[in-house]
Amino acid sequence: MGLTITLLGTGTPIPDPNRAGPATLIRGAGTTVLVDCGRGAVMRLAGAGVMPPMLDALLITHLHSDHITDLNDVITTHWVLTMQPTTLRIYGPPGIREVVDAIMASLRFDIGYRLAHHEDLTWEPQLEVTELVPGTTLTVGAATVIVAETLHFPVEPTIGFRFEQGGAAVVLAGDSIPCEGLDSLCAGADAYVQTVIRDDLVKLIPFPRIQDILDYHSSITQAAETATRAGVGTLVLTHYVPAPPPGGIDEWIAIAAEHFDGQIIAGDDLTSVTITPAEANS
Repeated sequence: MGLTITLLGTGTPIPDPNRAGPATLIRGAGTTVLVDCGRGAVMRLAGAGVMPPMLDALLITHLHSDHITDLNDVITTHWVLTMQPTTLRIYGPPGIREVVDAIMASLRFDIGYRLAHHEDLTWEPQLEVTELVPGTTLTVGAATVIVAETLHFPVEPTIGFRFEQGGAAVVLAGDSIPCEGLDSLCAGADAYVQTVIRDDLVKLIPFPRIQDILDYHSSITQAAETATRAGVGTLVLTHYVPAPPPGGIDEWIAIAAEHFDGQIIAGDDLTSVTITPAEANS
């Protein structure tokens, strides 16, 4: 089966009726993992046919608000849809435990109401939170996951993930500019998922807070150059800044194709691509 990448949310911190916040689903035989959970992630999970109790884990790349907006919804929906105590495993950079503790504190009233109302619900949300450091390797579902440091300063630490299963290797970099850790993570990968900005368009927006994003997100060109340098097979673009207009995504692909001659995937929410063992070994 290999690994299937589904872009659950391709949007930005700016609300967009057509694009949920950053979130990506990775699926393989025995593996169902959500990476980041921006605005609307649970709704998009449902659109992909996955409910939170079906997740083997939730992985977080960094603690920017747009990547964790739906964390409370993942936790609550995982809890209320289970018929017996079931653990939700959450992995992220140092600080994720403090974030989860704060969310649980904010849910204290809701948890109390539900326990009081439902006789069959006798347990609180069961969470296992693990803070990851670069160089960690773990097993999530049937996949091996390698953790590496990425660069999104002043947001730190930030981490990316390399999933290896069934002969396929898929990298999710999160928000990062080119760096040594990203190159290491992507080396020889079959697919590389990267947040990208149209720096040419962003430079036209006369607003300092928008201009600031240029120095800590990969441009399309930088993402394509990373993919080429690392020998990646397929480049997957997501988290588009600014959001392409209807029919405008082809321009993004064309820019990437000037610097990368492999397959390029870019699309709307729920766009999927499957990386099969045959592709991985070709």
